[in-house]
Formats: sequence, structure tokens, C-alpha cells
Amino acid sequence: MKDTPPDSSGPLTLIGWRETISLPELKLHDFAVKVDTGAKTTALHADAIETFQKDGANWVRFQSPELGDVPVHVCEFPILALRRVTNTSGMPEARIVIRTPIELATQRWEIDISLTNRANMRFPLILGRRALRDRNIGVHPAKSYLVSNKPHSEGSKR
Repeated sequence: MKDTPPDSSGPLTLIGWRETISLPELKLHDFAVKVDTGAKTTALHADAIETFQKDGANWVRFQSPELGDVPVHVCEFPILALRRVTNTSGMPEARIVIRTPIELATQRWEIDISLTNRANMRFPLILGRRALRDRNIGVHPAKSYLVSNKPHSEGSKR
């Protein structure tokens, strides 16, 4: 799928508060996420987060969430940034941020994702408003799966 350029002038795409996305570079396909416009940053559940140097750059290695039949696997990405993020408890914390493509409906674009422990959360990824910015996407607060099919199971295996 080719990257879709930002466009806030075209027709509005309405998505639900739950949708199915793919993160192809993480080998995570067609899994349920919570869309939360109250969250600024997108956050992905990750375990065993560790930083390392590769070719003179800072990288991160982490274990992906277990999703349905997709087992946990190790991912490695260049570190985009270290950001202070307010977590779901309202407490600030430093998080490693990576940039990777997202596929939602018929569009594909790059988003920033912070890595954190979401083990106690229903969805392994919360899709924040920065990821939707300049995409001409609206979120229906009472409907789900408006642009995607509901996956066989919601949330991650824990």
C-alpha cells in the first residue's frame, strides 16, 4: 500500500471509537485499537524495552504484544524521540517514541508511537489525536468499526 499524503481539504472520513489497523513494519496486522481523541499520543504495549546503539544511532528493541494467533516477537526501530507523556493515571513519564506506517481503511501514513506497558489495558494500542491530525478524519464516539472489519477477538492476549 502506498503512503497517502496528508489532506484536510477532502471529504471527512468518519471512523469509530474502535477500529482495526495494521502496523506492517511491526508485523502486526488487522488488530483492534481504541481511538481516543482525548489522548494526544499513540501508545503501544511493549515488553522488554531496551535501548542500544546501531551504526552510531540510538535504537530500541522491544517485544510486541501478543495478538490472536500472532505470537510475541522482537522488534527493532530507530528511536525518534524521548518524550514526556501523561499516562492514563495522569502522571508524567518519559517514553521512547518510534515512527512507523499505519494502515487504516484504505489509507497508509506514518505515525509516532510511544512504547509503554499497557498490560492492564483492554487494547494493546491507543490511537491518539496526533496520529489523525491533517488526515480529515472524524471519530464517532458511539460507533465502532465504521471503516474496518471487527477482528475475531478484541484486545490482546494477556
